Amino acid sequence: MTTANTLFRPDLLAKYSANSPRYTSYPTALQFRDDFDPAGYLRAAADPGASSTDLSLYFHIPFCDTVCFYCGCNKVATKNRAHARPYVERLKREMALQAAHFDTRRPVSQLHWGGGTPTFLSHDEMAELMVAAREHFTLLPDTEGEYSIEVDPREASPETIAHLRTLGFNRLSLGVQDFDPVVQQAINRIQPLEMTASVMQAARDTGFHSIGVDLIYGLPHQTVDSFSRTLDTMIELAPDRLSVFAYAHMPQLFKMQRQMDEATLPSPAVRLAILQRVVERLTDAGYVYIGMDHFALPTDELARAQARRTLHRNFQGYSTRAECDLIGFGASSIGKVGDVYAQNAKDLPGYAAAIDAGKFAITRGMRLTADDRLRRDVITQLMCNLELRFDEFEAAYGIRFADTFEPELERLRGFEQDGLVSVSGSKLEVQMAGRMLVRNVAMVFDRYLGQQTLERFSRTV
Repeated sequence: MTTANTLFRPDLLAKYSANSPRYTSYPTALQFRDDFDPAGYLRAAADPGASSTDLSLYFHIPFCDTVCFYCGCNKVATKNRAHARPYVERLKREMALQAAHFDTRRPVSQLHWGGGTPTFLSHDEMAELMVAAREHFTLLPDTEGEYSIEVDPREASPETIAHLRTLGFNRLSLGVQDFDPVVQQAINRIQPLEMTASVMQAARDTGFHSIGVDLIYGLPHQTVDSFSRTLDTMIELAPDRLSVFAYAHMPQLFKMQRQMDEATLPSPAVRLAILQRVVERLTDAGYVYIGMDHFALPTDELARAQARRTLHRNFQGYSTRAECDLIGFGASSIGKVGDVYAQNAKDLPGYAAAIDAGKFAITRGMRLTADDRLRRDVITQLMCNLELRFDEFEAAYGIRFADTFEPELERLRGFEQDGLVSVSGSKLEVQMAGRMLVRNVAMVFDRYLGQQTLERFSRTV
């Protein structure tokens, strides 16, 4: 049984805290090449061997009415809703362009809208996009597909939630971050509790299958006591899953973060104490620790998938749908088709110019090598199932695990001595004390880390 005492080891968290990828992909996006030829993506899309694989669709809606100072997402801040109209039209044209290269009889078992703020779009615009998605692709029925959308409660009334449900969305992800009004003022995100509670109740009333909430610790003016109040309130609201992220302060990369007073950020010791309180409160409330910064009720699909060893990880984070080919739509979106990663132009003008010319907007990407595929599987299994069964890799890849990864297993000896992992002749298992440091374990198998700047990544704690 997971307990806060066995899961939270401040001595080890302090010792191993480091900058690390979140491994929503391996290799990470830093390895994508600017000279990538989109023809490689098209060949992967047309591969007849992929016909038995489901599809996953991701739509990036970059617009936000206001900017949250902490945010590092690809976004466009504007109060002019008219900007959405041409973007929606281009998304529809991009869908047609992509669909022409895929076997669209392949079922779409997963769909996600992220941002930005997807509900920046009008009700009619959201309906248009979902109609177009169904025209070009084969979406599974509500009982089988996982169709999710990120929602800012400041941008979504109960009527909007009901509308989203009629469009086919059945999973909701809400941004909250913190209920404390002082913190909200400092991060430029004023969001009263009643607003969030109203949206969550509307999602329950309209039959959403799962409600997830994002919180962030490490923000200005946060204390252990103040964040404890946020946790207690959230536990009363009882979302199905919670993501409690560590704030990554990178003002050199994200200019809006400079709007916050750095002197008001909690110290590393306070951040660690807040994290301890998070683990204590949520595990005591019955949430299962999934990994990294994710918690879920035992009845939620994430917890059930992890118990079945079918949990997966993609560019949207943890997922219950493994082995889907992912098609990305919109500026900055990333797709994964076969062994190819491809990313659209990050800026709106570049994206618009490509789509207006009837071309793919792909500007970066890479094709995975055999070594990349093996290491991707290793890292995914660690991040999702917290163990590696050597015989599975030996059967799938024709290797002897101990020989192929001899240097990595040697590097893990210190981890083993500290009780983070256990290694036998047949298995590597992440121990309870190592679960919050699983990114550190995964880093051992990442052959690219010596070639890139770790400062580009957030800290593990």
